[in-house]
Amino acid sequence: MAILLGSIADDYTGASDLANTLTKNGLRTVQTVGIPDPSLAFPGVDAVVVSLKIRSVAADEAVAAARKADQWLRGRGAAHVLYKICSTFDSTDAGNIGPVTEALAQAAGGGIVLATPAFPETGRTVYLGHLFVNGRPLNESPLKDHPLNPMHDANLVRVLARQSQGAVGLVNLATVSMGPAAVKERLGALSARGMTAAIADAVFERDLEVLGEVALETPLSTGASGLGLGLARALVRAGRTSTHADTSDAIRPVGGLAAIVAGSCSAATLKQIEVAERSMPVLRLDTEKLLAGSDEISAAIAWAGERMSAAPVIVAASASPDVVSRLQARYGREASGHAIEAATATIAGELVARGVKRLVIAGGETSGATVDRLGIPAFLIGPEIAPGVPVLRTIGNSQGEMLMALKSGNFGGEDFFGAALAMMR
Repeated sequence: MAILLGSIADDYTGASDLANTLTKNGLRTVQTVGIPDPSLAFPGVDAVVVSLKIRSVAADEAVAAARKADQWLRGRGAAHVLYKICSTFDSTDAGNIGPVTEALAQAAGGGIVLATPAFPETGRTVYLGHLFVNGRPLNESPLKDHPLNPMHDANLVRVLARQSQGAVGLVNLATVSMGPAAVKERLGALSARGMTAAIADAVFERDLEVLGEVALETPLSTGASGLGLGLARALVRAGRTSTHADTSDAIRPVGGLAAIVAGSCSAATLKQIEVAERSMPVLRLDTEKLLAGSDEISAAIAWAGERMSAAPVIVAASASPDVVSRLQARYGREASGHAIEAATATIAGELVARGVKRLVIAGGETSGATVDRLGIPAFLIGPEIAPGVPVLRTIGNSQGEMLMALKSGNFGGEDFFGAALAMMR
């Protein structure tokens, strides 16, 4: 299996977001969970997105995992690898975007790495190196209250520089608007000055197309799904793949019960739960009881088991920012986050054991923990539910075929949960 484009995603929802974007733009794509077993059979594909869970782990652990994935992808023909990060650049001053980018660049032979989290379709734009979320600076958006990686600086040149050994430059919008030749010239000038990475502005899709064309000529880039869009379109324009990726096989019915498990505390997910409650049963977990080690998990499983044969159910550990802050102050940020993701993954796993075959997971950390618990090795990419969120069909799953959606906390409209379940019928 020779592939045209490889990607290493730092979490599972981001991986499905990217796989969705590549599929929409003409690449036959499979999303794997970690490096797949050699015995796992793939359909013919143009791109493989290797999902890792490295966004919030120690930097050395993230680097080691990313290097292994990079070796696997390049060993199967990938001349270019995209290190896929969140479109809100979720990270801390300790990493992991900088350390992983530098390690992968070193393995690829060095050179300056183009980086941008811009994805205008989902409201993420970069101007003069500053990231805007739906028109608001990153540090004024809800991401300032992210439970694991709160973002308090919109200047990505500064953010990336604080977690990198090398210097970071900027390719501004004026340069990008002049086209690929101007971007290459700017990158060359920055490299000559000792820069090892460059944040690139992008406000419109045409900017991403320019950046994708430039990046494709290099061995490595770092960015969100928007940069994946640019890379995919560059491959199609060059005639290296077809212009259509069929998603019909991934949406074949699987039967079984349906459920939603939410661990995200984003404002978008909280509103989606509120809207869904008008049409389906919702259980809001007491997160303090979860952290205190009560029987909240077994009670939730029993509650869902009594109801889900009649209709889909939602089990949510989502909480408002003030509740999250109070729990973090009492139990610690990492401890509280890991406890909640472990609890929601346990609940999801038990629901699958009781017959759930159509499962929606909200939240990046919750999605990662759930997919790991279920032992799913890979996904076929189905049609898009909302920008950045496709229907996924499991490949090689020991529980049998399932349809799933892994939703980043901030993605989807208010009626996302109902729309997702409707597409999985």
